[in-house]
Amino acid sequence: MLKKLYRPPGPIRWPILEKEVVDEIIFRTIKPRNRLILELMARGGMRIGEVLKLTPNDIEDRKLTLRSPKSGKEREIVFIPQKIADRLKEYITRKGIRPDQRIFPISYTAGREVVNKAGKVVGIHLKPHDLRRHAATYASRSGVPIEIISKVILRHANLSTTQRYLGTVSDVEAMRWIDNLYG
Repeated sequence: MLKKLYRPPGPIRWPILEKEVVDEIIFRTIKPRNRLILELMARGGMRIGEVLKLTPNDIEDRKLTLRSPKSGKEREIVFIPQKIADRLKEYITRKGIRPDQRIFPISYTAGREVVNKAGKVVGIHLKPHDLRRHAATYASRSGVPIEIISKVILRHANLSTTQRYLGTVSDVEAMRWIDNLYG
């Protein structure tokens, strides 16, 4: 009985957003700034703090350089889709943002609120890290090797950290994969 009472809790399982839900959140976001913030997190696997620190100096085509990342390294690289890179450059030009200025000069709290409001539009409670977890899970379910997800998309030092991000597989999804493989 005591063993059951003091059993350590199991691994934390966060809800994983389906691609369709994330697409709807992004496409229903009208303000270009907010849409870019959401896309960088959901499609680039970036943390909200990383997005808010970006400057035009950090952008080289589809490659973003993160200065002083959470890992403690001097810098890390994030790769983003070409469409997002093009929209980001257009936004910087349209807003007249200088090379050393932050692209999104809002506070961390305001950034979290942007994400929260975007979730409310589709009727869910959305947190910034939900989008990062989505980026990892979507990549995994699309067949991207876990090493790429871990080292390139999420920039984790250990694979075990990445494995905690990936959502559990539902029965429906398991059957769909089996049908794809052997159907």
